[in-house]
Parts: sequence; structure tokens; C-alpha cells
Amino acid sequence: MKEDAFIYHITTQNEWIAAQEKGYYESPSLLKEGFIHCCTLQQMDGVLERYFLGIQNLVQLTILTNNLKSNIKFEPSPMVPELFPHVYCRIPLTEIVNIQYINQ
Repeated sequence: MKEDAFIYHITTQNEWIAAQEKGYYESPSLLKEGFIHCCTLQQMDGVLERYFLGIQNLVQLTILTNNLKSNIKFEPSPMVPELFPHVYCRIPLTEIVNIQYINQ
């Protein structure tokens, strides 16, 4: 599968456990801002450094975008001059194709 078929999201292990219990993933930002913040693989290091420095028990979700395309918009960030993928819906667990535990 092509690399651009995937986007990534960082969350906590507790939020990931809650998603498994619900059957879908939704971050607090979906309720607050209307979308889930995601990034490309190339943006991952910067995201971890800017927003998650020193935070333990993180999980990187790899999200297959094929079935979410109509709910994804690449939009500017106020922090850096890049476009980031934002997901405007809950993410079904079937679209999360890999998880990686991160301990910083």
C-alpha cells in the first residue's frame, strides 16, 4: 500500500483502551474542535517534540485513509508552516491498522 494511504495520530494508552471498549476512536479534540489532529509520517518527530515532550505511555496509531477520505482535510497549523491532516469523524477501529507504543 502507498505511504500516502496512511496518516498518524498520537494518543495515550488510556484513550486507546477506551477506544477498544467503544469500538471506535475519538480524541477529546473531536468534541472540542470538531476534528482529530493527525500528521504524516514525516511530521511525526516534530509533533512528538512540540506536543508530547516528556509524556509517558503514548500510542502512535496508524490510520488507513481509504475509507475516511471525505472526512479528512489538510489544514494549516498555527505552530508551523505546514498542512496537517485533520479527521472530521470518529475513526472506526477497522481503519487503525497498526499501533506502536511510545515511551519518551
